Amino acid sequence: MTHQIAIIGASGYTGAELIRLIAEHPNMQIAALAANSKAGQAMADVFPHLRHLDLPDLVTWEQIDFDAIDLCFCALPHKTSQEVISQLPGSVKVVDLSADFRLRDPAEYEKWYGNKHAALAQQDEAVYGLTEFYREDIRGARLVAGTGCNAATGQYALRPLISAGVIGLDDIILDMKCAVSGAGRSLKENLLHAELSEGYNAYAVGGTHRHLGEFDQEFSALAGREVKVQFTPHLIPANRGILATVYVTGEATSVHTTLADAYAAEPFVHVLPFGQTPSTHHVRGSNHVHIGVTGDRIAGRAIVVVALDNLTKGSSGQALQNANLMLGEDETLGLTMAPLFP
Repeated sequence: MTHQIAIIGASGYTGAELIRLIAEHPNMQIAALAANSKAGQAMADVFPHLRHLDLPDLVTWEQIDFDAIDLCFCALPHKTSQEVISQLPGSVKVVDLSADFRLRDPAEYEKWYGNKHAALAQQDEAVYGLTEFYREDIRGARLVAGTGCNAATGQYALRPLISAGVIGLDDIILDMKCAVSGAGRSLKENLLHAELSEGYNAYAVGGTHRHLGEFDQEFSALAGREVKVQFTPHLIPANRGILATVYVTGEATSVHTTLADAYAAEPFVHVLPFGQTPSTHHVRGSNHVHIGVTGDRIAGRAIVVVALDNLTKGSSGQALQNANLMLGEDETLGLTMAPLFP
């Protein structure tokens, strides 16, 4: 069976990444592409690297015939996503790549994103989209909320450790390096080449980054008590990739064993031999996650390092993995490509 797919927000980085991935999917066909600001244009003009594909021209999302669509990816900014998804037919399965349905409590959404929630009925049915931990819920979902790319990276390091009780919960530190594509495609002064290249900087310092809402929600639910991590992201002059260095209190070999056991059967999450640490180079362009664990020179502390591609496993690849589950397909379809190297 060939599933008919629509992508709303196809002119952004995650939209283009979805197209790249779905083009290799044996059971999906892109039936509609929407980008209201570029409606009427050919995808080859918006993204020349996709010109070899036979793709429909861009339209406004209101022009899509959703009666002919099985599943829609929504790759719009937060707030806009809520407004659009609340108007889609209930018969269409939706994977949302924005932040609009990640936080279960509407008050938390308003706290972190500054807007009142505009789609409460849809929030009630939304399933959090971290595939490895919500797989069975995702299979039966109508609406899946993709995670933040930083939030996914930190959770791959910490969820099994919190669940197993092998680390302390009051002094977790996440130091994260994030590539520039995570900021989206819109023009921003600090993302100009002359402003960004040859250096990197911390941002959202002191607990203001919006993905902290996801960490608070997910880690506290796992622990059965409030868990607040210390998280500082850094913008690096690279196009793709996230590298998280996570500092925890716990016996390092137990931390490694816990992670290795938790991910032993996962197709995309790989725990390296003890003492080895990953590089974003080795996951670039892929849906794979590499995790390394080493001991600290201070006894009783461990360091966990996680690398993934923010546009693939951190966003569009995760979205496709979830869509496969929602449509009854093998979750790895369209996602088995090897990383790009160098």
